[in-house]
Amino acid sequence: MESSSNTAAAKAADPNSSQAAASGAAEDKATAPQNVASTTPTRISRPARTETVKGQIFDVGPRYVDLCYIGEGAYGMVVSAQDVVRNTRVAIKKISPFEHQTYCQRTLREIKILLRFNHENIIGINDIIRAKHIDNMKDVYIVQTLMETDLYKLLKTQKLSNDHVCYFLYQMLRGLKYIHSANVLHRDLKPSNLLINTTCDLKICDFGLARIADPEHDHTGFLTEYVATRWYRAPEIMLNSKGYSKSIDIWSVGCILAEMLSNRPIFPGKHYLDQLNH
Repeated sequence: MESSSNTAAAKAADPNSSQAAASGAAEDKATAPQNVASTTPTRISRPARTETVKGQIFDVGPRYVDLCYIGEGAYGMVVSAQDVVRNTRVAIKKISPFEHQTYCQRTLREIKILLRFNHENIIGINDIIRAKHIDNMKDVYIVQTLMETDLYKLLKTQKLSNDHVCYFLYQMLRGLKYIHSANVLHRDLKPSNLLINTTCDLKICDFGLARIADPEHDHTGFLTEYVATRWYRAPEIMLNSKGYSKSIDIWSVGCILAEMLSNRPIFPGKHYLDQLNH
């Protein structure tokens, strides 16, 4: 973690995506650490070489080599790799979405959104790797900028200074403004979905639950399965599945801010009723 000299002071940005509506007002500037990676043009790679990481086969060569395990979850496994073309380390997420229709929908939704977004505080897609023939396509590999940690892990290891809290909050809101200007709800903001690198750059990730803002649509089926995010859900989601708006993401940011200040979740409910009683 950098010292407070790397914290907020003057960094401006406007959304570059054609789908993001311009707000018309210039954002406040803040100093940010250097070397923020920009999103590179996406292409479809053809695997020509495999490596095995913790029993998982990765068909990502010959461009991506020297794979190292980072982590895994319900979505699949994430490794770091050396991009021999750009001579830099990247993150590769292996997804096996074809086992269930819901996984397919979430994967497709995230890819479609991230390919259209282009913002420093939102993780981009550098490359998509798949099998050459559709009959053999069981896995999809998404190549993204390598971020060393996330806010969840960071809060587990240290207390943040006020400068770091302010700078992380600024970047969260900056990215969220871009998302909302495209009329998209993230719907799953939480510390583990905020990636951070060694220079304190923050990027919002995991758009598998994101949706176009539509108050007439019932989103219950996509939200009730994610017990881990209950602590950051707005009350209107738990009480009424219809009619909620972009404010649900603002509620999540408020919960994250409180957690950054106190190093503990502000609403750690064990179930829905307990959550509402906090």
